[in-house]
Amino acid sequence: MSERVLVKGNEALAEAAIRAGCRHFFGYPITPQTEVATYMARKMPKIGGTYLQAESEVAAINMVYGAAAAGVRVMTSSSSPGISLKSEGISYLAGSDLPCLIINIQRGGPGLGGIQPSQADYWQATRAPGHGDLHLLVYAPNNVQEMVNLVFEAYDKAEQYRVPAMILGDGLLGQMMEPVSFPEEGEIKQHDKSWAVTGHKNQRKHNIVNSLYLKADELEKTVLDRFERYAQIEANEVMVEEYLMEDAEYAIVAFGATSRIAKAAIQQLRDQGVKVGLIRPITLWPFPKEAIAKACDKVKGFLTVEMSMGQMLDDVRLAVNGRKPVEFFGHTGGIVPTPAEIVEAVKAMGGAK
Repeated sequence: MSERVLVKGNEALAEAAIRAGCRHFFGYPITPQTEVATYMARKMPKIGGTYLQAESEVAAINMVYGAAAAGVRVMTSSSSPGISLKSEGISYLAGSDLPCLIINIQRGGPGLGGIQPSQADYWQATRAPGHGDLHLLVYAPNNVQEMVNLVFEAYDKAEQYRVPAMILGDGLLGQMMEPVSFPEEGEIKQHDKSWAVTGHKNQRKHNIVNSLYLKADELEKTVLDRFERYAQIEANEVMVEEYLMEDAEYAIVAFGATSRIAKAAIQQLRDQGVKVGLIRPITLWPFPKEAIAKACDKVKGFLTVEMSMGQMLDDVRLAVNGRKPVEFFGHTGGIVPTPAEIVEAVKAMGGAK
């Protein structure tokens, strides 16, 4: 690991990707993630890499498709409306079993919305990042160091399972500066890429990368095989943090930047004698269902806190399965919840004093 340096979140994502072996970036500027592209534009030519600002988000994601098919580490980044434009290409990537890294630094929506922080792309990332039966690996960091670490994790697991991976941040994380250490480039894990279209030199059969299957039975078999890999991901790749859950009587479930605010509220509540803990999903897909189900044995209730209208709420309720009450507090439109608001929301649960 390198010495700690003070870096903005967006720039840390770009530097981490370079150190993780990414040499190809295709994107299009949009606030609040433009610094990712700006950093790549400055650094890629110096290291023999490719930076290309495409004519649109649609073009950028299809360039990612081409590079991923050649077996190289490739990345694109955008913010909420831009990710929507990329959704067709994301589906093509998933349908062709291609690993890549997609960054979404979320802003308020729907539509053009605003440029303030948001977590309202949870449904899109975990439910419908594109058409068809598919999943992305979805990671939700809550600090700049974790953004760096998860870039390496995302590339590793994307290549291991041959799925696209997304880091779902928000404008707050993208714009904040924190001290971080970067792994050295030699720490990259290598995966078999015999499937890549790199030229066969008459030594093997042609590799074909394609998401089109005209025969229904062939398409069904392909999707069923892919879902076997998804099941392996759900069994082996869940990441979750539990904070002060050992004696908690109430549990807050929050991810990303909101979880940091929740921790501040938990400290205030603990000082007032209210035993509250935090369950923080780090992977949003696969979702940490078992950690939440296990907490049902000891807590009186759950509170999900989000910068949305409650998009993670249903996943928490499904994991709880009616065993305990699940309530919601959040803001949308770019408003960030405060610790004081979360404290009051917890106190309102089931008579917590």
